[in-house]
Amino acid sequence: MKRLTRDEMAQRVARDIPEGAYVNLGIGVPTLVANHIGDREIILHSENGVIGMGPAPAPGEEDGDLINAGKQFVTLLPGGAFFHHADSFAMMRGGHLDYCVLGGFQVSVRGDLANWHTGAPGAIPAVGGAMDLATGAKKVFVMMEHLTKQGESKIVSQCTYPLTGMRCVSRIYTDLAMMEVAADGLHVLEIYADIGFEELQELSGVPLIDSTDQGGAQR
Repeated sequence: MKRLTRDEMAQRVARDIPEGAYVNLGIGVPTLVANHIGDREIILHSENGVIGMGPAPAPGEEDGDLINAGKQFVTLLPGGAFFHHADSFAMMRGGHLDYCVLGGFQVSVRGDLANWHTGAPGAIPAVGGAMDLATGAKKVFVMMEHLTKQGESKIVSQCTYPLTGMRCVSRIYTDLAMMEVAADGLHVLEIYADIGFEELQELSGVPLIDSTDQGGAQR
């Protein structure tokens, strides 16, 4: 089945972040979004106390003192700044971020998010600042593979993993489709895989609403 790569997913997410937005990119796959901002003025924030980050550094140009919350090397654009961890969380909790892009283990049809712990024996919880971001950012985008390695849908009727936030997700970007969470259900806006709407719904295992441009046509 044709599907988006993680880098292509990041490129698609970046297209929906408007000029002038203040954005936090979660640990893992969401950090790839930074490489697709281009010359637009989008201000990237990291919860360890950095704002004004640029794309990942070129090999050999890493600065050991400049990392994001996931301990990945980053660059700093002109005007970027460092500050205390507490100030960073005050930005997150105070509603000063326009968007955050988070990974996910599960997202429910009503926009609940589980992304910090699977509950499996021996699994290491990794909540970080996800709960603060899920409730503090004005819009929450989730970027993840549509299916688990076992072929199970990460889009669920109700999350079975410990919740990060309730009714907090605005949009879901997967390697198969892009969906928007609305009061009347989960709207499919774009399909990227070489499948139709009916097959996407079957793979997802939950009711979906076809809101593609031509009633199921792929983009």
